[in-house]
Amino acid sequence: MRPQGVALLGATGSIGASTLAVIGRHPERFVLRAITAHSSAPALASLAARWAPAFVGLVSTAPTASAQAEWTRGPEALIAAATRADVDVVVNAVVGAAGLDATLAALRAGKRVALANKESLVVGGALVLEAARAGGGTIIPVDSEHSAILQCLHPRGAAAVRRLIITASGGPFRQWESARIATATREDALKHPTWSMGAKITVDSASLANKALEVIEAHHLFGVPYDRIEVVVHPQSVVHSMVEFHDGSVVAQLGVPSMELPVLYALSHPERLADAGVPRYDPVASGALTFEAVRRREFPMLDLGISAGRRGGAAPAVFNAANEAAVAAFLTGRCAFGRIAEVVGAALDRLGDAPHATRDALMAADAAARTFVEEQL
Repeated sequence: MRPQGVALLGATGSIGASTLAVIGRHPERFVLRAITAHSSAPALASLAARWAPAFVGLVSTAPTASAQAEWTRGPEALIAAATRADVDVVVNAVVGAAGLDATLAALRAGKRVALANKESLVVGGALVLEAARAGGGTIIPVDSEHSAILQCLHPRGAAAVRRLIITASGGPFRQWESARIATATREDALKHPTWSMGAKITVDSASLANKALEVIEAHHLFGVPYDRIEVVVHPQSVVHSMVEFHDGSVVAQLGVPSMELPVLYALSHPERLADAGVPRYDPVASGALTFEAVRRREFPMLDLGISAGRRGGAAPAVFNAANEAAVAAFLTGRCAFGRIAEVVGAALDRLGDAPHATRDALMAADAAARTFVEEQL
Protein backbone atom coordinates (compact mmCIF):
# COMPACT_ATOMS: atom_id res chain seq x y z
CA MET A 1 0.00 0.00 0.00
CA ARG A 2 1.47 3.34 -1.03
CA PRO A 3 1.47 6.15 1.56
CA GLN A 4 -1.40 8.61 1.28
CA GLY A 5 -0.42 12.10 0.20
CA VAL A 6 -1.50 14.76 2.71
CA ALA A 7 -2.06 18.48 2.21
CA LEU A 8 -2.03 20.36 5.51
CA LEU A 9 -3.77 23.74 5.37
CA GLY A 10 -2.99 25.80 8.44
CA ALA A 11 0.21 23.94 9.21
CA THR A 12 1.53 26.37 11.83
CA GLY A 13 -1.46 26.15 14.19
CA SER A 14 -2.26 23.70 16.98
CA ILE A 15 -4.14 21.27 14.70
CA GLY A 16 -1.23 21.49 12.28
CA ALA A 17 1.18 20.50 15.03
CA SER A 18 -1.00 17.53 16.00
CA THR A 19 -1.28 16.43 12.37
CA LEU A 20 2.48 16.59 11.84
CA ALA A 21 3.04 14.55 15.00
CA VAL A 22 0.69 11.84 13.69
CA ILE A 23 2.23 11.82 10.20
CA GLY A 24 5.70 11.63 11.71
CA ARG A 25 4.77 8.45 13.60
CA HIS A 26 3.33 6.77 10.49
CA PRO A 27 5.68 7.42 7.56
CA GLU A 28 4.64 4.13 5.99
CA ARG A 29 1.02 5.35 5.75
CA PHE A 30 1.21 9.12 5.21
CA VAL A 31 3.53 11.51 3.38
CA LEU A 32 3.29 15.29 3.58
CA ARG A 33 2.90 16.69 0.06
CA ALA A 34 1.75 20.26 0.70
CA ILE A 35 1.64 22.77 3.55
CA THR A 36 0.19 26.26 3.89
CA ALA A 37 0.02 28.99 6.50
CA HIS A 38 -1.78 32.30 6.64
CA SER A 39 1.00 34.69 7.65
CA SER A 40 3.47 32.84 9.89
CA ALA A 41 6.27 32.83 7.32
CA PRO A 42 9.17 31.99 9.68
CA ALA A 43 7.30 29.02 11.17
CA LEU A 44 6.29 27.87 7.70
CA ALA A 45 9.88 28.08 6.50
CA SER A 46 10.97 25.95 9.43
CA LEU A 47 8.36 23.30 8.62
CA ALA A 48 9.29 23.35 4.93
CA ALA A 49 12.92 22.71 5.83
CA ARG A 50 11.97 19.89 8.19
CA TRP A 51 9.42 18.09 5.98
CA ALA A 52 10.46 19.06 2.42
CA PRO A 53 6.94 19.00 0.94
CA ALA A 54 6.53 19.45 -2.81
CA PHE A 55 4.28 22.50 -2.30
CA VAL A 56 4.49 25.40 0.18
CA GLY A 57 1.90 28.18 0.22
CA LEU A 58 1.58 31.43 2.18
CA VAL A 59 -1.82 33.12 2.06
CA SER A 60 -0.56 36.55 3.11
CA THR A 61 1.08 38.64 0.39
CA ALA A 62 2.72 41.05 2.84
CA PRO A 63 6.48 41.37 2.35
CA THR A 64 8.48 38.96 4.51
CA ALA A 65 12.12 37.94 4.45
CA SER A 66 11.22 34.35 5.36
CA ALA A 67 9.20 33.62 2.21
CA GLN A 68 10.97 31.65 -0.49
CA ALA A 69 10.73 32.44 -4.20
CA GLU A 70 9.25 29.03 -5.00
CA TRP A 71 6.35 29.42 -2.56
CA THR A 72 2.86 30.09 -3.87
CA ARG A 73 1.53 33.34 -2.41
CA GLY A 74 -2.02 34.58 -1.89
CA PRO A 75 -5.40 33.03 -1.05
CA GLU A 76 -5.18 30.79 -4.13
CA ALA A 77 -2.44 28.84 -2.34
CA LEU A 78 -5.10 27.01 -0.32
CA ILE A 79 -6.94 25.74 -3.37
CA ALA A 80 -3.71 24.90 -5.19
CA ALA A 81 -2.57 22.76 -2.25
CA ALA A 82 -5.97 21.11 -1.79
CA THR A 83 -6.37 20.02 -5.40
CA ARG A 84 -2.91 18.62 -6.19
CA ALA A 85 -2.85 15.30 -8.01
CA ASP A 86 -0.43 13.82 -5.45
CA VAL A 87 -2.74 14.65 -2.53
CA ASP A 88 -5.28 12.10 -1.25
CA VAL A 89 -6.24 13.72 2.07
CA VAL A 90 -6.66 17.43 2.79
CA VAL A 91 -6.43 18.41 6.46
CA ASN A 92 -8.26 21.75 6.56
CA ALA A 93 -7.11 23.44 9.76
CA VAL A 94 -7.64 26.99 8.48
CA VAL A 95 -9.28 29.29 11.01
CA GLY A 96 -12.57 30.91 10.04
CA ALA A 97 -14.65 31.30 6.89
CA ALA A 98 -11.45 31.59 4.83
CA GLY A 99 -11.36 27.77 4.78
CA LEU A 100 -14.61 27.36 2.81
CA ASP A 101 -13.23 27.66 -0.71
CA ALA A 102 -10.51 25.08 -0.09
CA THR A 103 -13.07 22.64 1.31
CA LEU A 104 -15.29 23.07 -1.73
CA ALA A 105 -12.37 22.68 -4.15
CA ALA A 106 -11.01 19.58 -2.42
CA LEU A 107 -14.39 17.84 -2.36
CA ARG A 108 -15.05 18.67 -6.00
CA ALA A 109 -11.65 17.15 -6.79
CA GLY A 110 -12.66 13.91 -5.04
CA LYS A 111 -10.38 14.29 -2.00
CA ARG A 112 -10.96 13.12 1.53
CA VAL A 113 -11.25 16.25 3.66
CA ALA A 114 -10.20 15.85 7.29
CA LEU A 115 -12.19 18.86 8.42
CA ALA A 116 -11.05 20.93 11.37
CA ASN A 117 -12.44 24.11 9.81
CA LYS A 118 -15.96 23.94 11.24
CA GLU A 119 -16.83 27.23 9.56
CA SER A 120 -16.91 25.48 6.15
CA LEU A 121 -20.09 23.66 7.14
CA VAL A 122 -21.48 26.50 9.24
CA VAL A 123 -21.20 29.04 6.43
CA GLY A 124 -21.81 26.83 3.41
CA GLY A 125 -23.33 23.58 4.66
CA ALA A 126 -25.55 22.88 1.66
CA LEU A 127 -22.83 23.93 -0.80
CA VAL A 128 -20.27 21.70 0.91
CA LEU A 129 -22.54 18.65 0.87
CA GLU A 130 -23.36 19.25 -2.80
CA ALA A 131 -19.64 19.58 -3.64
CA ALA A 132 -19.01 16.21 -1.99
CA ARG A 133 -21.84 14.59 -3.96
CA ALA A 134 -20.73 16.13 -7.25
CA GLY A 135 -17.02 15.40 -6.93
CA GLY A 136 -17.04 12.19 -4.95
CA GLY A 137 -15.09 13.66 -2.05
CA THR A 138 -15.70 12.68 1.57
CA ILE A 139 -15.74 14.63 4.83
CA ILE A 140 -14.24 13.16 8.00
CA PRO A 141 -14.48 15.51 11.00
CA VAL A 142 -11.42 16.36 13.08
CA ASP A 143 -13.18 18.26 15.88
CA SER A 144 -13.05 15.96 18.88
CA GLU A 145 -16.81 16.15 19.40
CA HIS A 146 -17.72 15.22 15.83
CA SER A 147 -15.01 12.60 15.64
CA ALA A 148 -16.55 11.09 18.77
CA ILE A 149 -20.01 11.03 17.21
CA LEU A 150 -18.65 9.42 14.04
CA GLN A 151 -16.88 6.78 16.10
CA CYS A 152 -20.05 6.07 18.09
CA LEU A 153 -22.10 5.77 14.91
CA HIS A 154 -19.73 3.67 12.81
CA PRO A 155 -20.80 1.42 11.20
CA ARG A 156 -24.43 1.97 12.19
CA GLY A 157 -25.07 5.35 10.54
CA ALA A 158 -27.51 7.98 11.76
CA ALA A 159 -30.79 6.21 10.95
CA ALA A 160 -31.15 4.72 14.44
CA VAL A 161 -30.21 7.93 16.32
CA ARG A 162 -32.59 9.43 18.84
CA ARG A 163 -30.24 12.13 20.11
CA LEU A 164 -26.71 13.51 19.76
CA ILE A 165 -25.17 14.80 22.99
CA ILE A 166 -22.24 17.17 22.44
CA THR A 167 -20.05 17.85 25.45
CA ALA A 168 -18.50 21.20 26.40
CA SER A 169 -15.77 21.82 28.94
CA GLY A 170 -17.57 24.98 30.06
CA GLY A 171 -14.46 27.06 29.43
CA PRO A 172 -12.75 29.34 31.94
CA PHE A 173 -16.01 31.10 32.92
CA ARG A 174 -18.03 27.98 33.74
CA GLN A 175 -18.66 29.08 37.35
CA TRP A 176 -18.49 32.86 36.90
CA GLU A 177 -21.46 35.16 37.46
CA SER A 178 -22.86 37.21 34.57
CA ALA A 179 -21.42 40.54 35.67
CA ARG A 180 -17.94 39.10 35.99
CA ILE A 181 -18.17 37.37 32.61
CA ALA A 182 -19.20 40.64 30.94
CA THR A 183 -16.00 42.35 32.09
CA ALA A 184 -13.62 39.42 31.48
CA THR A 185 -10.23 40.36 30.04
CA ARG A 186 -8.31 38.87 27.14
CA GLU A 187 -6.07 37.07 29.62
CA ASP A 188 -9.10 35.65 31.44
CA ALA A 189 -10.65 34.30 28.24
CA LEU A 190 -7.45 32.65 27.03
CA LYS A 191 -7.03 30.52 30.19
CA HIS A 192 -8.80 27.41 28.91
CA PRO A 193 -8.91 24.73 31.62
CA THR A 194 -8.27 21.65 29.45
CA TRP A 195 -7.31 22.46 25.84
CA SER A 196 -4.39 24.34 24.27
CA MET A 197 -5.72 26.08 21.15
CA GLY A 198 -5.41 29.25 19.11
CA ALA A 199 -6.69 32.55 20.50
CA LYS A 200 -9.87 32.76 18.42
CA ILE A 201 -11.20 29.28 19.20
CA THR A 202 -10.22 29.68 22.86
CA VAL A 203 -12.36 32.81 23.11
CA ASP A 204 -15.17 30.95 21.33
CA SER A 205 -14.84 28.23 23.96
CA ALA A 206 -15.15 30.84 26.69
CA SER A 207 -18.37 32.27 25.19
CA LEU A 208 -19.70 28.84 24.05
CA ALA A 209 -19.94 30.19 20.50
CA ASN A 210 -17.86 27.18 19.50
CA LYS A 211 -20.60 24.84 20.75
CA ALA A 212 -23.16 26.65 18.62
CA LEU A 213 -20.89 26.19 15.60
CA GLU A 214 -20.48 22.50 16.50
CA VAL A 215 -24.26 21.98 16.73
CA ILE A 216 -24.68 23.46 13.24
CA GLU A 217 -21.80 21.34 11.97
CA ALA A 218 -23.27 18.17 13.52
CA HIS A 219 -26.61 18.88 11.88
CA HIS A 220 -24.96 18.94 8.45
CA LEU A 221 -22.50 16.10 9.03
CA PHE A 222 -24.96 13.59 10.41
CA GLY A 223 -28.34 14.78 9.12
CA VAL A 224 -29.84 14.98 12.60
CA PRO A 225 -32.48 17.70 13.26
CA TYR A 226 -31.60 20.50 15.64
CA ASP A 227 -34.21 19.46 18.19
CA ARG A 228 -32.34 16.16 18.61
CA ILE A 229 -28.91 17.71 19.27
CA GLU A 230 -28.10 18.69 22.86
CA VAL A 231 -25.15 20.30 24.63
CA VAL A 232 -24.04 19.41 28.16
CA VAL A 233 -21.11 20.69 30.18
CA HIS A 234 -18.48 18.09 31.04
CA PRO A 235 -15.55 19.82 32.80
CA GLN A 236 -13.10 16.91 32.57
CA SER A 237 -13.20 16.82 28.72
CA VAL A 238 -12.86 13.01 28.75
CA VAL A 239 -16.24 12.11 27.23
CA HIS A 240 -16.04 13.84 23.86
CA SER A 241 -19.66 13.22 22.84
CA MET A 242 -22.45 10.66 23.13
CA VAL A 243 -25.07 9.14 20.86
CA GLU A 244 -28.42 7.91 22.11
CA PHE A 245 -30.11 5.31 19.89
CA HIS A 246 -33.83 4.66 19.49
CA ASP A 247 -33.71 1.70 21.87
CA GLY A 248 -32.42 3.94 24.69
CA SER A 249 -28.82 2.75 24.57
CA VAL A 250 -26.19 5.50 24.84
CA VAL A 251 -22.74 5.07 23.32
CA ALA A 252 -19.96 7.48 24.35
CA GLN A 253 -16.41 8.00 23.09
CA LEU A 254 -13.81 8.67 25.79
CA GLY A 255 -10.17 9.62 25.69
CA VAL A 256 -7.65 12.03 27.14
CA PRO A 257 -7.93 15.62 25.84
CA SER A 258 -5.56 15.27 22.86
CA MET A 259 -6.27 16.39 19.31
CA GLU A 260 -3.86 13.78 17.98
CA LEU A 261 -6.48 11.06 18.47
CA PRO A 262 -9.20 12.63 16.26
CA VAL A 263 -6.56 13.63 13.70
CA LEU A 264 -5.29 10.04 13.58
CA TYR A 265 -8.83 8.70 13.16
CA ALA A 266 -9.64 11.23 10.43
CA LEU A 267 -6.55 10.17 8.48
CA SER A 268 -7.08 6.41 8.90
CA HIS A 269 -10.91 6.06 9.02
CA PRO A 270 -12.43 3.50 8.96
CA GLU A 271 -9.25 1.74 10.08
CA ARG A 272 -7.68 2.19 13.51
CA LEU A 273 -3.91 2.45 13.57
CA ALA A 274 -1.84 1.49 16.59
CA ASP A 275 -0.20 4.67 17.82
CA ALA A 276 2.08 4.78 20.86
CA GLY A 277 2.14 8.58 20.73
CA VAL A 278 -1.50 9.10 21.69
CA PRO A 279 -1.81 9.29 25.50
CA ARG A 280 -3.63 6.35 27.05
CA TYR A 281 -6.75 6.87 29.12
CA ASP A 282 -6.49 5.73 32.74
CA PRO A 283 -10.00 5.64 34.25
CA VAL A 284 -8.69 5.37 37.81
CA ALA A 285 -6.33 8.32 37.49
CA SER A 286 -9.02 10.31 35.68
CA GLY A 287 -11.36 10.12 38.63
CA ALA A 288 -15.00 11.16 38.60
CA LEU A 289 -16.69 12.25 35.38
CA THR A 290 -19.36 14.91 35.92
CA PHE A 291 -21.99 16.62 33.77
CA GLU A 292 -23.87 19.88 34.16
CA ALA A 293 -26.57 21.80 32.33
CA VAL A 294 -25.41 24.77 30.27
CA ARG A 295 -26.12 28.09 32.00
CA ARG A 296 -27.79 29.53 28.94
CA ARG A 297 -28.52 32.98 30.39
CA GLU A 298 -24.85 33.50 31.22
CA PHE A 299 -23.72 32.16 27.80
CA PRO A 300 -26.18 33.61 25.23
CA MET A 301 -23.93 32.86 22.24
CA LEU A 302 -24.98 29.20 22.33
CA ASP A 303 -28.66 29.90 21.70
CA LEU A 304 -27.89 32.73 19.27
CA GLY A 305 -25.90 30.34 17.10
CA ILE A 306 -28.35 27.45 17.32
CA SER A 307 -31.20 29.81 16.43
CA ALA A 308 -29.18 30.95 13.40
CA GLY A 309 -28.74 27.32 12.39
CA ARG A 310 -32.46 26.63 12.67
CA ARG A 311 -33.18 29.79 10.67
CA GLY A 312 -30.86 28.63 7.92
CA GLY A 313 -30.12 30.61 4.78
CA ALA A 314 -27.54 33.31 5.40
CA ALA A 315 -28.09 33.38 9.16
CA PRO A 316 -25.33 30.89 10.09
CA ALA A 317 -22.84 32.77 7.87
CA VAL A 318 -23.84 36.05 9.51
CA PHE A 319 -23.50 34.55 12.98
CA ASN A 320 -20.06 33.18 12.19
CA ALA A 321 -18.75 36.36 10.53
CA ALA A 322 -20.13 38.68 13.20
CA ASN A 323 -18.60 36.48 15.89
CA GLU A 324 -15.22 36.43 14.12
CA ALA A 325 -15.24 40.22 13.85
CA ALA A 326 -16.35 40.72 17.46
CA VAL A 327 -13.77 38.24 18.80
CA ALA A 328 -11.01 39.95 16.80
CA ALA A 329 -12.08 43.28 18.32
CA PHE A 330 -12.13 41.74 21.81
CA LEU A 331 -8.62 40.36 21.38
CA THR A 332 -7.35 43.82 20.42
CA GLY A 333 -9.16 45.59 23.25
CA ARG A 334 -11.87 47.25 21.14
CA CYS A 335 -14.84 45.21 22.37
CA ALA A 336 -15.82 44.13 25.87
CA PHE A 337 -16.43 40.41 26.27
CA GLY A 338 -20.00 41.12 27.31
CA ARG A 339 -20.69 42.97 24.05
CA ILE A 340 -19.82 40.06 21.76
CA ALA A 341 -23.29 38.50 22.02
CA GLU A 342 -24.93 41.93 21.76
CA VAL A 343 -23.33 42.85 18.45
CA VAL A 344 -23.72 39.34 17.02
CA GLY A 345 -27.42 39.40 17.87
CA ALA A 346 -27.80 42.80 16.24
CA ALA A 347 -26.06 41.54 13.09
CA LEU A 348 -28.47 38.61 12.89
CA ASP A 349 -31.45 40.95 13.28
CA ARG A 350 -30.18 43.16 10.47
CA LEU A 351 -28.69 40.64 8.03
CA GLY A 352 -29.96 37.15 8.87
CA ASP A 353 -32.31 37.05 5.86
CA ALA A 354 -29.70 38.14 3.29
CA PRO A 355 -29.47 36.25 -0.04
CA HIS A 356 -27.74 32.89 0.33
CA ALA A 357 -28.23 30.69 -2.72
CA THR A 358 -24.65 30.86 -3.97
CA ARG A 359 -21.13 30.95 -2.59
CA ASP A 360 -20.80 34.61 -3.63
CA ALA A 361 -24.06 35.52 -1.89
CA LEU A 362 -22.86 33.87 1.32
CA MET A 363 -19.53 35.68 1.10
CA ALA A 364 -21.41 38.95 0.61
CA ALA A 365 -23.44 38.24 3.77
CA ASP A 366 -20.19 37.40 5.55
CA ALA A 367 -18.62 40.72 4.49
CA ALA A 368 -21.72 42.70 5.39
CA ALA A 369 -21.78 41.17 8.88
CA ARG A 370 -18.14 42.08 9.48
CA THR A 371 -18.76 45.65 8.33
CA PHE A 372 -21.85 45.91 10.53
CA VAL A 373 -19.91 44.80 13.62
CA GLU A 374 -17.12 47.29 12.94
CA GLU A 375 -19.72 50.06 12.66
CA GLN A 376 -21.29 49.03 15.96
CA LEU A 377 -17.92 49.14 17.71
